[in-house]
Amino acid sequence: MSEMRFTKDHEWIKVEGSTGTVGITDYAQHALGDLVFVEVPEAGRTLKQGDECAVVESVKAASEVYSPASGTVVKANATIADQPGLVNESPEDKAWFFTITLSDPSELAGLMDRAAYDEYVKGLE
Repeated sequence: MSEMRFTKDHEWIKVEGSTGTVGITDYAQHALGDLVFVEVPEAGRTLKQGDECAVVESVKAASEVYSPASGTVVKANATIADQPGLVNESPEDKAWFFTITLSDPSELAGLMDRAAYDEYVKGLE
């Protein structure tokens, strides 16, 4: 069974066993507007929770993406680098940024579940 967790910086991680798939939330893509550039981390890169790991640029702004968990990047989604608009179309599904092998799954306890994240976002509006 997979579980999705969220950060206050609007990243998500979908956890399946010892692997997590990472992306940005619908709220983040909406706030940024139409994306024109996405840079994802290379496979093999080791990340600590909170490390800057990707960059997104829109017609409005540029923003960093931070890793919601520590581990090693297994695979990057090159498709979104070539087609950044996919992030606007499917931010929490097809437009994932990378997969990571988790080195400390206990870190996930500090992230929000969907209900808590939705409440957090309501407080920002």
